[in-house]
Amino acid sequence: MPLPRLIPCLDVAGGRVVKGVRFQELRDVGDPVELGEAYSEAGADELVFLDIAATVEERETLVYLVRRVAARLAIPFTVGGGVRSIVDAEALLEAGADKVAVNSAALAQPELLTALAERLGSQAVVLAIDATGGEVRSHAGSRVAGRRASEWAREGEARGAGEILLTSIDADGTRDGYDLSLTRDVASLVSVPVIASGGAGSAAHVAAALEVAQAALLASILHENPARLAELRTELRGLGVPLRDAA
Repeated sequence: MPLPRLIPCLDVAGGRVVKGVRFQELRDVGDPVELGEAYSEAGADELVFLDIAATVEERETLVYLVRRVAARLAIPFTVGGGVRSIVDAEALLEAGADKVAVNSAALAQPELLTALAERLGSQAVVLAIDATGGEVRSHAGSRVAGRRASEWAREGEARGAGEILLTSIDADGTRDGYDLSLTRDVASLVSVPVIASGGAGSAAHVAAALEVAQAALLASILHENPARLAELRTELRGLGVPLRDAA
């Protein structure tokens, strides 16, 4: 069985990494190229880059920035934000991404997931779900999608998504722990890996998430001190969480 993964996340707006609480009050926390390289060198299993303003601003993902980040990485790289077509996805893969994450566009056009999976392979397609109270939101959490997260995840898998990136808006940035109920509900209905996102504040929080999900997304807990990733690995092993040896 694959070992659990620790995945730092770069939420990018205006070319900078930002972080807030429940998708609000965003603050600048650093340069995506520098942070991406730091996480790669610190032993991250993968990296996620989300252009959180692309869909709201109705533009494509910052491909030039993705290319710069990818050039500094030695780990798998997922990119999302503004992916509306196969052309968009292929541009990101050509820029160095290994996987593409799709959120709002998939809600508007669910068949996009199938088209992407058929063209790129399911292993390269991640369905990103943002939810509050179990209900899906689109456009960086600003619009009600009228879908339950668990049902949408199950449909996404059926349509070809090879992984689910599940973010709890309620827990995002709080550092009070992941939404384990939401994560458990979704993970119980799909057979593809689930990445738990939103709320990590301690090793205990991450360990709890990894009991129900296959990977944990990390942001606030790391951005002010990327070297914390190595410490976190040690703490998790002390809690009995099996992790790969960092390169």
